[in-house]
Amino acid sequence: MIAQAILTLICLSPTLMFGFSPKHQPASPAHVYALRSQSPAPVPGSEISGMYTFLQDGEFVQVSVDPEGQVTGFVSRYSDNEKSLFLDHFFDKASLHGNELTFTTKTVHGVYFEFKGIFGRGDGKSRDQEGYYIIRGTLKQYTSDASKNFTAKEREVTFKSFPQDAEDEEPKK
Repeated sequence: MIAQAILTLICLSPTLMFGFSPKHQPASPAHVYALRSQSPAPVPGSEISGMYTFLQDGEFVQVSVDPEGQVTGFVSRYSDNEKSLFLDHFFDKASLHGNELTFTTKTVHGVYFEFKGIFGRGDGKSRDQEGYYIIRGTLKQYTSDASKNFTAKEREVTFKSFPQDAEDEEPKK
């Protein structure tokens, strides 16, 4: 009786531990390919993830769109006081609706940014050229004075995507 219980437990252990029976056959390569091809489609707008030019040469905006459509990023710019010092303004709030992108950065050294605009294709012929994607819109730069009162400077901007390395691109078929 004990021997039969142990034998039953041994036979059932793959099912209990791994979720398959001893008769389970490994998946065929075609089956694995079919499962992989059923992966969710990329989130609309996720193709714009990357680095973009900012206001001055050497400054940039990093935009990342995750698989759920959440937008994160930051602006990296020269300090107003020390040109050799970079300041990173991380996005405090950001959203992407269709091709409309908005973000507001955190305040760093009394400055923060608000952006509202759209993204689209630029003049670059391929991803390995600057400006394959562009982000165009209105940028407001808020600067505080000694009394912590903010003043706004508004301008129309176009940020161009940085060239992507060949290994970053999807293989061509």
